[in-house]
Amino acid sequence: MAEQSLANHGKFFPPFHFFVIPVMVINFIWSIYRWTVAGFSLDGFERVLLAAALLVGFESARRMALTVQDRVIRLEERLRYERALPADLKARIGEFTVSQLVALRFASDAELPALARKVLDDKINERKAIKQMVKNWKPDYLRA
Repeated sequence: MAEQSLANHGKFFPPFHFFVIPVMVINFIWSIYRWTVAGFSLDGFERVLLAAALLVGFESARRMALTVQDRVIRLEERLRYERALPADLKARIGEFTVSQLVALRFASDAELPALARKVLDDKINERKAIKQMVKNWKPDYLRA
């Protein structure tokens, strides 16, 4: 497995991203095409509605999995912060947003206190901006 970094930490799950979603998009477009070519009918509308529901359903399932992942990361990071942060920052653990916690998980324990202080003091919330500040990348290979 390649060393993880900011440049390559995104994850694709090929069966989902390169098969399920493209097939659902094609099915949706094909349903609309057939409905317009064959003439507007209740049956054609039902096919378009079903195709749209499948597409939205799969995207919703993906979003739910990522939300659960973020909740687990939030818990893991709060436990890590109790161990790794100095006393003055431990009192501020509740101030971190989920986005900040998710982005800071890539910071090594050595750089975490300074980076956490900067994120809180400067109110940096954008995940990408926080990840770009990480110097010693701590990989996370167990992501959804």
